[in-house]
This record gives sequence, C-alpha cells and structure tokens, in this order.
Amino acid sequence: MLMTNNYVHSSMVYIMTNMEAMNSVIAFYRDLNGMLTFVGSYPTYGKGTGAKEVSTATPNDGIDPLMSEGSLTLSPDGRFLFAVNTGSNSISSFIVSDSRKLILVDVKPSGGTQPNSIGVFGNLLYVSNVGDPANQFTSNISGFRIEDSGHLSYIPESIHSLSTINAQPVQILFTRDGSKIVVPELTTNHLSVFLVNKNGTLTGPIINESNGMTPFGSIILSSGLLLVSEAGSNALSSYSLSDNGILNVISGSVPTGQKATCWVTTTRNEQFAYAINTLSGTITTYRIDRNGVLTVVGHTTSTPAGTATGLPLNVGVSKDGRNLYTLNGNQGTVSVFNINDDGSLVRIQVAKWTKFPYFGSQGLSVL
Repeated sequence: MLMTNNYVHSSMVYIMTNMEAMNSVIAFYRDLNGMLTFVGSYPTYGKGTGAKEVSTATPNDGIDPLMSEGSLTLSPDGRFLFAVNTGSNSISSFIVSDSRKLILVDVKPSGGTQPNSIGVFGNLLYVSNVGDPANQFTSNISGFRIEDSGHLSYIPESIHSLSTINAQPVQILFTRDGSKIVVPELTTNHLSVFLVNKNGTLTGPIINESNGMTPFGSIILSSGLLLVSEAGSNALSSYSLSDNGILNVISGSVPTGQKATCWVTTTRNEQFAYAINTLSGTITTYRIDRNGVLTVVGHTTSTPAGTATGLPLNVGVSKDGRNLYTLNGNQGTVSVFNINDDGSLVRIQVAKWTKFPYFGSQGLSVL
C-alpha cells in the first residue's frame, strides 16, 4: 500500500506480526498529537513463530513468544528497519523511504537458530540467536555490515557464544559510543558484555551477575547508566559500566509490585523510566535521579478498564518525547500515551490494524 503525500516526512510507529505463515511489518502514521492511523503491511519474506515460544524455560502461552526486546529495530539514523524471522532463522532489511514506505532489500541467514533481537551502531549490526537445545544448536550472537544499499554482509569470525550453550539471549544492545555490547541472558541471570573491535568483531564475553532474577530488557542512557528490567524479580536495576566491561550496581532490584516486568524505556530527558509489566497489563513509572538511583512513582494500565486487557510487551518513546507507545502482544494493538512533565502517562488511544485480536505479535519501533 502506497502512502499519500500526507505521510511524507511523517513520524511512524512500526510493529511486527511474527505470524508463522509470513512475518510482516505493520506501519502506522503518527499525527501531531501522537495518534496512530494504520497505513500498510509489509511482508518480510520470512517466517515468525506465531504463538509458539522460542524458550523452553517459560510457559508456552502465546504471550511474548520471542522473549526479547529489539526484534524490530530501526537504525539510529532512521534509514533502515531490520526484523527477525525467528521461524526461518533469518533477518530482513528494509529501506525506509522518504515517504516512510518500507522497501525490502535483503533477507539473510542470522548465523544461528531462532534469532530474536537486533542491535545496530553505525554500519554494524549484531543479532542474537536463542538456539535450539533439542537440536544441539547453541545460543550465540553474530555480526553483519550494513551496506549503503541496506544489504547485509556477514562479518567473518563474528559468531560468539554466550556464557553458556543455552544462555537464551533476550536483547543485544550497543553502548552509546559503540564500544561495547550488552546481552541480558534469560536462563543464566548473567549480563554478558562484549568489547567491539575496530574490525567489527568482538572480544568476550565478560560475564556479570545480574542483581535480580531473569534479566530482560535494557537501555543505556546518555550518561552511560544501564537500566535492566528483571522478569523474575519483577524489578528494575541500574548499573554503571566500566571501560573493561564490569558492571557496578547503583539501584538494585527496585520492585514494581507487578507481574512479569520485562521491558524498559525512558523519557527523552532521561528523568523517568517506564517498566512494562506484561502479566499485570501495566506500566510502572520510575524517577531517575542524577546519580542513577531509581524510585517508583506510580502505575498505569495499558488498556482502559472495562475493555479487553492488553498485555503490553515492547515499548518506545517518540523522538519529540511527547508520546509513549507499547505493543499489546495478545491483541496486536498499540496503546498510545501522552507523557506529562512529571512523568505520568495519559492514555489517548488503543490503535488497531486488524478487526480481530491475535496472540503472537512482537516488536515495536518508533520513527
């Protein structure tokens, strides 16, 4: 579906269907007030997993099938969008045109089995692969160069194992300067750090113990502060990261009081963090002080009371800092919030692209 001139140079929100027969990226136009309008669907020419989950360590309930953050990732300059095809062990590369239409340019094997997260810095792309213990495929990460055309070229000797053969990576995250990669591991309670070499290969992992149980989503602030959500502890921790890859706890496992605290993002001014509590259907707001200390402020439901409960997964904040978006994975909908100066959230929309809710969608990026 082509976009009209109304969408030229517009802001967008993209989600991923993760459908088993054919994975697709769904595009929403974001208006000046932050509201979303469905624009079109773009096939990745790869397969998702549907409601089937990649992890053998979690219930196969169709919620959070990829157990990941970053399954749909924009390049920092907004030129490219990358999607994992977990069911076919590949990654898809799209050019984001001036009209925000997506143009598929490449599909490449991910360098492992069950890819679930993509991290990008400059022309470097790394993907995490969950692996498949039943078939003796191990957890790993692998690297690619992003060409000017958007095509991907594999970096020789860039496949690296994690702390164990079945570490089950949740996310792959570059530091702001691109010098390191942080990988939270679902089944080991480790935060593995890799040093990025000049040729794009990695050295590591440097294995750090997570402060809380089941580290999950993470984000690195401009100050270098690392925030990590903890699905087992239902909490959020903050860390400083040293040059040698060692993490030091600042605020350890500050509880949300909610269930399945799995994702995290921050306001643009980095004064507040938002942790997503999937099984509670809520978002917890934290205040971040200048030293990186975290304090819970309050909670907001993803969907309105009296309606079908949305179970929020991936989360993102608009470039202008005015809106927060979260994907309700059990519906394929996106909840839209205004962000107030005090960090509080006001829900303004639950956007749909299909009339029928479905389990299995995962991945969200905000342009």
